[in-house]
Amino acid sequence: MELNKDIRDRILSAADALYEQAGRTSFPTVDSVRKVAKVNMNDAAATMKEWRRAQTAQAAPVAITVPEAVHQLHSQALAALWQSAQNTANESLRAAQAGWEAERAEADTINKQLGDAYDAQGVELEAANRRIDELTAKCQHEQQRSTELVQHIEETRKATLVAENRAAIAEQRAVEIERRAADLRAELDLAHQDATQTRTELADLRQAQQEQRKTAAQEALRAAERLTATQAERDESRKEAAKAREETAHWRGQVEALKEQQMGFLEAIKTGKKPSRAGE
Repeated sequence: MELNKDIRDRILSAADALYEQAGRTSFPTVDSVRKVAKVNMNDAAATMKEWRRAQTAQAAPVAITVPEAVHQLHSQALAALWQSAQNTANESLRAAQAGWEAERAEADTINKQLGDAYDAQGVELEAANRRIDELTAKCQHEQQRSTELVQHIEETRKATLVAENRAAIAEQRAVEIERRAADLRAELDLAHQDATQTRTELADLRQAQQEQRKTAAQEALRAAERLTATQAERDESRKEAAKAREETAHWRGQVEALKEQQMGFLEAIKTGKKPSRAGE
């Protein structure tokens, strides 16, 4: 495929400029020419081969003339002429070989430059890929942050609406509370009046309670006197009960003795013996 003339001219101009900047001491590299001309590596490499060949070529074509030895030795034998022709052919061959060696060295140089440029491009590509990954991650982060901000704005808007609704409700409640406070103040005034009346009634009630306490104290005193008398009667009754228990125990002993005596009489009657007296 034939190279575009504009691209080719840019490459040649860039190569000439870089060659002049180097003082015409060394050829510019393919990569440096590519960067200045802003073309791809394939176009730069192909055009640089042509440029290098142009720089190493002779300024004017070599004229093919009959060697001077042929003119001087025209009288010699055909062998001498043939020898001269061989020498000329050998010189042409050596010149061709030298040109081929130079072109091969140039090709090796270009290949090395292409390899170096490829490695450099690989490093640049890797750095560019890392940068792309960083920018992609940053873009995703910014998109996520943007989404979060949109959600936050929406939540803030909803919260604002809720706050406004609450403010309206609070204002209504404040009006209701104010009305209720007025009612409570009226009720409080009425309660104060009732409290005054209640205190008056309470004073009367306390007076009545004091009189009742006096009466109750008198009744308690009389009850205490009755209790004291009752306790005395109880103590006397206890004494009489103790005395009665003693007499009962005495009579119980007498009864037991009589029972034993009676049992002795019965036994004597059955056996025909004289009964013994109690205590013998």
